[in-house]
Amino acid sequence: MAFYLAIEGADGAGKGTVSAALVQHLVADGRRAALVSFPRYADTVGGFAIGEFLAGRMGRAVTPQAAAVLYALDRFESRDRLQALAAENDVLVFDRYLASNMAYQGAQVAADAGPKLMNWIAELETGSFGLQPPDRSVFLDTPAAVSRRFIAQKHQRSYTDRTFDEYEADDGLQDRVRANYRRLASAEPWRWQVVATTINDQPRPPADIAGEIAAALPR
Repeated sequence: MAFYLAIEGADGAGKGTVSAALVQHLVADGRRAALVSFPRYADTVGGFAIGEFLAGRMGRAVTPQAAAVLYALDRFESRDRLQALAAENDVLVFDRYLASNMAYQGAQVAADAGPKLMNWIAELETGSFGLQPPDRSVFLDTPAAVSRRFIAQKHQRSYTDRTFDEYEADDGLQDRVRANYRRLASAEPWRWQVVATTINDQPRPPADIAGEIAAALPR
């Protein structure tokens, strides 16, 4: 069974680029590895609904609890694919996984309600929906100003033609998400690794970040 490795971070942290570089690094090192990116906008009902929400096309307000269910549903609908990939690979690299749902939805309620909501989401995903927790989660710690610059440089996404989606446009939300990730990384049992993605506010090469993550993996 594959090792589940989740790459996490706020928007613009470089998760997609680092995840792809990490898979390349692992394959070059002789390990079988595959990349799964969430949300799966074009492949699941949950993913499609998330795309409509993030693009501002939902037409009604979406509570953090409802959003949490959509994100969890996207992964629930992906379980067969994940199990098939896990049987064929040594490492599954996730560009966002369970903690992303917790960090983002927990950032949209009052501070004293955040921990309870995040615990509820963890139970929803791993308990009710039966998703396998990650064997390791990596928090890509990226300064807000650098993240904002990275978001603006993103290629056009499949679900929106806007530069910033509903989450990306909210700077306060992004700051709270980073704070939630730091709290999760210090308290959660998912064997967190915190990796700085910049040096003196200059981005590190994705290959260097991937090498640091890979070096900490069990053989």
